[in-house]
Amino acid sequence: MTFKTISSAALAAVLATAGVMTAGAQHITGAGASFPNPIYSKWFAEYSASHPGVQINYQSVGSGAGIRQVSEKTVDFGASDGPMTDEQLAASKQKLVHIPTVLGAVVPVYNIPGAAKELRFSPDVIADIYLGKITKWNDPRIVKDNPGISLPDHGILPVYRSDGSGTTYIFTDYLSKVSPDFQKKIGKSTSVKWPLGIGQKGNEGVAGMVHNSAYSFGYVELIYALQNKMEYGFVKNSSGKWLKASVEGVTAAAAADAKGMPADYRVSITNAPGNDSYPIASFTWLLIPQHFDDAAKGKVMVDFLNWMLTKGEGEVSALSYAPLPKAVAASVAKTIKTIQ
Repeated sequence: MTFKTISSAALAAVLATAGVMTAGAQHITGAGASFPNPIYSKWFAEYSASHPGVQINYQSVGSGAGIRQVSEKTVDFGASDGPMTDEQLAASKQKLVHIPTVLGAVVPVYNIPGAAKELRFSPDVIADIYLGKITKWNDPRIVKDNPGISLPDHGILPVYRSDGSGTTYIFTDYLSKVSPDFQKKIGKSTSVKWPLGIGQKGNEGVAGMVHNSAYSFGYVELIYALQNKMEYGFVKNSSGKWLKASVEGVTAAAAADAKGMPADYRVSITNAPGNDSYPIASFTWLLIPQHFDDAAKGKVMVDFLNWMLTKGEGEVSALSYAPLPKAVAASVAKTIKTIQ
């Protein structure tokens, strides 16, 4: 039997290749917002499939938990629908960069057995349902917004997020702008003290509770309403126009406020001006360390973020999100270059 020998040069080449493959094998963990979870799940799966050895694991645990975990460095990146406050950024164990990814809409969902038509909800009506001022479905103010629709003489069950939630931040940010009483008594935050109702964890939990509970009312990200085939209402925008959430309405809201985009991307676009602007809209952000302790992980995350801008953004409309405005995407591309 004849044995072939391998030259030292060839052996070195084999070992070098093996080293590259090992270096490329990365397991990256992230946690945070449930609002963008459907598109993030798609992106991370696609990116991992086209990059052998790379696995990105994302846990949809709510924005509050995402901020906490990335600040404590227990995950590699976080995600939030509410921008971190100055205090949260200062308290973080690492410098974090907000990277806007997509835009989405929060919608009022409801479950009224036998309701034949889509309902309309004025901003003050939504606020007063959660303040406990409107308690019946046939309240005169709801009836006024919905002429010709028979509404039941039945109590409303408000449903809200029990966990720290970017969806709650968007919703309460909006209601604080349109209702001085809401702003005073409840205010805006990822976690607020609701005076009544029942809490559920995640967009998934709120959607499930409203879907299964007659006469309930809640708020979820648009894709969760669509996936669960739930009724969601029209909302009157700042121009007085009734709009149902859509990619076009969210895009209009972003365009209306695009000139006010700060360098760190921490911006609110709820109740945006414009006839076509859907009023409960927001960017959502990945929270990325400015400097990764593990350089290999940092390199993978930078590559993923560039992939997101060049390929991933083209897939968002299919899941009822709006892509980043071109000017914002161009700015984000420059920001990504600063991450190490």
